[in-house]
Amino acid sequence: MLGSAANPECRIDSIAQSWSVLSGAAPDDRARRAMASLDEHLVHRDIRLVQLLDPPFDTSKPSPGYIQGYPPGVRENGGQYTHAAMWAAMAFAALGDVERAWEVFGLLNPVTHARDVAQVATYQIEPYVVAGDVYANAAHAGRGGWSWYTGSAGWMFQLVIESLLGLQRSGNRLSVRPLLPKTWTTFKVSYRFGSANYAITCSAAAAGVMASVVVDGVETVGDTLTLIDDGCTHAIVVNVAQRQ
Repeated sequence: MLGSAANPECRIDSIAQSWSVLSGAAPDDRARRAMASLDEHLVHRDIRLVQLLDPPFDTSKPSPGYIQGYPPGVRENGGQYTHAAMWAAMAFAALGDVERAWEVFGLLNPVTHARDVAQVATYQIEPYVVAGDVYANAAHAGRGGWSWYTGSAGWMFQLVIESLLGLQRSGNRLSVRPLLPKTWTTFKVSYRFGSANYAITCSAAAAGVMASVVVDGVETVGDTLTLIDDGCTHAIVVNVAQRQ
């Protein structure tokens, strides 16, 4: 069995940790322990990546398959597999760990890998597209791998729109449950639904003020809107309750 504390290689795998939360299968205390372990063992702020698993495969028998064909710390074999890293950020968001969710997103955002010449020299690929993997191997730590990786880009889009900005649509219903980091006071989104445009402003409510959603000047119950394809522009104001 892989992913056990008794294993000399692959003692922890981020997918199992994250999906214990995202699947809803784990009770809250176990889910939080799982993500605390992920943060402790797999999130590397110094080289700005989230490992898929650790320690990497090297001499394991029987072989786990093709993954062991990569050098330790490269691609899926103990490097960052960006799909899974996105799921980790989504899991932190699902637990309500707002600061950790935004922090992990910051590590994954390619722009943050090119803030100066030294970072550009380390990352070595385009900072304006998502990389499918980032190396953790000491000889290439922080180097981007397969760039223009549309699968991971799709998961990043979902992470930002649904998990962090909190916009989730089902049919003609749109729920708005943003996770505002402490450094934000407001953000705006222009959301298209057919021929209609929803101009959404989300702001941190004043201390002690309850959360509310105002649609075209009328306060509504709950945080879910009914979208109408009517060719009009609708003003949505979301007051986000401050976290204690």
